[in-house]
Amino acid sequence: MDPIELVTPLATWSAWGALGDEARKAPPLPGVYLARSGATGPLLYVGHAGERAASQPGLRGRLGVYARGRGAVSGLGEAALDRALADPTFVRQRLHYIEQGLSERAKDWARAALAWTNVHVSWTVTEDKASAKALEERILIALDKHELWNRLRPRLS
Repeated sequence: MDPIELVTPLATWSAWGALGDEARKAPPLPGVYLARSGATGPLLYVGHAGERAASQPGLRGRLGVYARGRGAVSGLGEAALDRALADPTFVRQRLHYIEQGLSERAKDWARAALAWTNVHVSWTVTEDKASAKALEERILIALDKHELWNRLRPRLS
């Protein structure tokens, strides 16, 4: 069964949309987000967002961190960058910018990796961070047999 079909009944999800668009639309509330490659591609990642800094709360904050390339060392941002750096085509493309004398910061590479993956997301709101974490874990357990980019995954006992 398609992983998205397994996850759909577990919550009320937003429509799928491009990461940058959804980062602006998502509410500043705790919740869980799903990421896939393109509008109809495979499910890649499941994450949660709790209460964050007052300036970047909840889902809007977490997705915004990724959209701006500031999540290069955690979660979805790190997973996308790891895969992009393993692709010679992506690396050659970024190297071209460097050879042209254009400076590239880590956040530029991270943002480019997410664009290269064509990340689309869907999200659901939860009551609080603990509820978001619990739903994320429930989803990851339901998807135990499916390949995802999540490094740390709960396992069935």
